[in-house]
Formats: sequence, structure tokens, C-alpha cells
Amino acid sequence: MAKKATTSNPFIGRWRIVSMDQWDREYIDEEEEGFVEFRDQASGGFHFGYVYGEMDCDFIKRGDEPAADWTWEVNDESETVFGRGWAVIVEGELHGMVFFHEGERSGFTAKRKDVSKGKRK
Repeated sequence: MAKKATTSNPFIGRWRIVSMDQWDREYIDEEEEGFVEFRDQASGGFHFGYVYGEMDCDFIKRGDEPAADWTWEVNDESETVFGRGWAVIVEGELHGMVFFHEGERSGFTAKRKDVSKGKRK
């Protein structure tokens, strides 16, 4: 059984999706820049293409490495869609998978969004 992460959470913040196995960059950024966002110790969201999901997150350790697992749901064309996902941080990048329940799945890579851009000094 995985143990809960007890140190500061390296996942918190917005991550820019830079690639996905199943969809190209044009689709990823169709409505806005694709992202995965971890807001706090239990929630987050993601958006790519025409899909925006609200996440119920669990931050754990696999061995000695931090990991994030989540379930998600979205209303898509008046239909509720569910799924799950996971991610790990490898050399400063977020690597993971997003799964649609009984449907598609895709690996993704994301880079931490620079939050200093656009801030006034």
C-alpha cells in the first residue's frame, strides 16, 4: 500500500501540458493552453482540447518518490464523463497518464507554468 506524502508538496501549482501520446499540440491548446493544476492537498483540475476535468487528488509516495493519483469528472455535451490519472515528477517535468472510464487514455508531459509572468512588481 502506498504511503501518504508528508513533506511539502512538489506538485502544487499549474503545469503546462507540452505533449500527449494521443493528441497533438493543436488539439491540446484548442480552447486554451492545456494544463494540469494541483490546487491543494485534495483538489485540482485539467484542461486539454475540449475536456475540462475537476480532480479529487491523493498525493502519495511510491517507494521514496512523490506521486499524484486522482479521479476526475466532467460534464461533456450534457453527459457526465469520469476517469482517473496519475503523475510523477521526473527531472523537473510532470509525466503521467489520464484515463477516460471505458474509453481513451493518453500519456502526457507537462512543465511547471512560470507564475512570475504577468505579475506586476
